[in-house]
Amino acid sequence: MRYSPNARQRVAKKPKKIPAFFYQSGSGAEPVRDWLKGLDDEDKQTIGEDIATVEFSWPVGMPTCRSLGGGLWEVRSSLPSKREARIIFAVNEERMVLLHGFIKKTQKTPKGDLDLAKKRLKEIE
Repeated sequence: MRYSPNARQRVAKKPKKIPAFFYQSGSGAEPVRDWLKGLDDEDKQTIGEDIATVEFSWPVGMPTCRSLGGGLWEVRSSLPSKREARIIFAVNEERMVLLHGFIKKTQKTPKGDLDLAKKRLKEIE
């Protein structure tokens, strides 16, 4: 019987095109990591897989990833809990910097969430 690696093992052998890093505030806090810790395990896994898709396959288009303009992108995750999650990120020095994460409750990205991501982007530029 031949050994056939699963998809995760195949992906693990490819180099990441843009490795993901959590945004870190001046005080050392990592708000996206903290937000993720509060989610269900299945939801975290789904978001992690979507982030990995972007890391290994950049550039990625819809439905996984979408440009928000101004150097911001979003990872779009449909969660097992029947909710929609978004991780706003920027590509900075060939790295994917995860700036903000939230559960989407409206059709349009809320202005407060977008403004917070823009503020964090300015801090890392």
